[in-house]
Amino acid sequence: MPSPHRSARRCTAILLALLAVVLSVPLPGSASAYNARPKLIVIIVIDQFRGDYLERYRDQFGEGGFRLFLDHGAYFANCYYNYANTRTGPGHATLFTGAYSNGHGIADNEWWDPQKRKMVTSVEDDSTKLLGPGGEHTGASPHNLLADTLGDELRLATQGKSRVFGVSLKDRAAILPAGFAANGAYWIEPGSGAFVTSTYYRDNLPQWVQEFNSSTPAKYWDREWKDDQGKVLRSTAHRKGRKGDDAGFYEVIGGTAFANEYELEFAKQLVSNENVGAGPATDLLSVSLSANDILGHAVGPDTPEMRQMALDLDHQLAAFFNFIGQRIGLANVWIALSADHGVSSLPDAAQKLHIPAANLGKANLDQQINAALTAKFSPGHPATYLRFDYPVAWLDNNAFAAVHLNEQDAEKAAGEAIKQAGLRGYYTKSQLAAGEVPDTELGHKYLNSYSPLGSWFVMGIPNFYNVGSSSGTDHASPYNYDTHVPLAFYGVPFQPGTYRERAEPVDMAPTLASLLGINPPTHSIGRVLTDALAPARSAGTGERKP
Repeated sequence: MPSPHRSARRCTAILLALLAVVLSVPLPGSASAYNARPKLIVIIVIDQFRGDYLERYRDQFGEGGFRLFLDHGAYFANCYYNYANTRTGPGHATLFTGAYSNGHGIADNEWWDPQKRKMVTSVEDDSTKLLGPGGEHTGASPHNLLADTLGDELRLATQGKSRVFGVSLKDRAAILPAGFAANGAYWIEPGSGAFVTSTYYRDNLPQWVQEFNSSTPAKYWDREWKDDQGKVLRSTAHRKGRKGDDAGFYEVIGGTAFANEYELEFAKQLVSNENVGAGPATDLLSVSLSANDILGHAVGPDTPEMRQMALDLDHQLAAFFNFIGQRIGLANVWIALSADHGVSSLPDAAQKLHIPAANLGKANLDQQINAALTAKFSPGHPATYLRFDYPVAWLDNNAFAAVHLNEQDAEKAAGEAIKQAGLRGYYTKSQLAAGEVPDTELGHKYLNSYSPLGSWFVMGIPNFYNVGSSSGTDHASPYNYDTHVPLAFYGVPFQPGTYRERAEPVDMAPTLASLLGINPPTHSIGRVLTDALAPARSAGTGERKP
């Protein structure tokens, strides 16, 4: 029989061990980017993930994926973008700058450049080159951002000790979240699927990325993507593309759940090879998952394929979070989840329920609008006055100058032609720049969509459930199905629960910045989501402060 003294010593040892474990867990009141508390912030952005998906499939999710947020995190069920230009580039810039387009400048994925006289993407940068396959092509960078990001402020605050990385299939979805000061941003070359970066970030593609590219993309070809009943949904067998040539990785694999698995596999390699989360200050990793968007445009949000995409991603995120937990410890990690935009139901599906909807075909609209402008300003002499990227028209100022129209008159003429083509209204760049919008929720959404970048432009106001594609579906409207996205947090500072008050994606960056003890991004307008924060505890006693 053990002596009372030995039992007492054993109990004391156990209590001390438990106390050591408790004291090792970061406390909400002791978070500090400067001392690596937390060691890592992971931000998951799902491209085209509607705000209702988490509720729709809630009872079908397993443990450790989306339920990490739903059951153990702070979940904001009513999060809406307060702007009209619900596209990938603006959405990612908004999440990480805490501002809308009138603050960060990214109004669209691409726009007309009046100097180059062509459409350019939001991130292409002539001063850089790609590193990796396609290295002869122009590179990309965040040079068009007019505001800095959460990662930039993190790097500034820690004098470069924090490391910041962005990953996506799409260049804009990797670059814009990572910001100016990032240590790296990686996206894929569409044909081969190989991950690339640009000379903006470094001089050479890291050896570990080269090794990943030499072995991993091939594993995702010639596979069958099946649902949970074993039915084949899609095949990644080699095939011809839309133009008759061999279809590339992005086109064939991008619209399957394998694409998300591939991205997360790369993210794991990045964490391991760059020792992310192991430095003297808090690191930041952004992972933007593109497969939902690629598939969603083709099949819409209410199909078996989109359900399976969500369920497969649930398992994939669970495995990724488990990897992060084993490597770093989830007590040392904060995780945020959101999306860059939602999506419209398929117009055909809406029509069956007697909801007015249409696939308009932006190519036909482009031709119709330019023909109307030609008939008015240069009859008998066809001209391309604008490029119509539904519902936005990017004007060629030279074409209008040739018929002696200034910006205000040209934009008004283009707007009237757009309205005649079937849209319900418009706002011109000149109107938005002057703040000449009605004091209504819709007016403010368009005001928040303004940017000084690019050429003259007109933002058409679409009819609800009218999309610009000739088949499938799209986003880019101011309506709730496009603006409603999830926003959720997991980590020690967050009080678990479902929060029903209205939130906005611009709230994510200032909330994380406040907890880290750093400045919010330069143009941030979001609020700190204090209702979801756990009461602070005293670092000395572990007790909750009143």
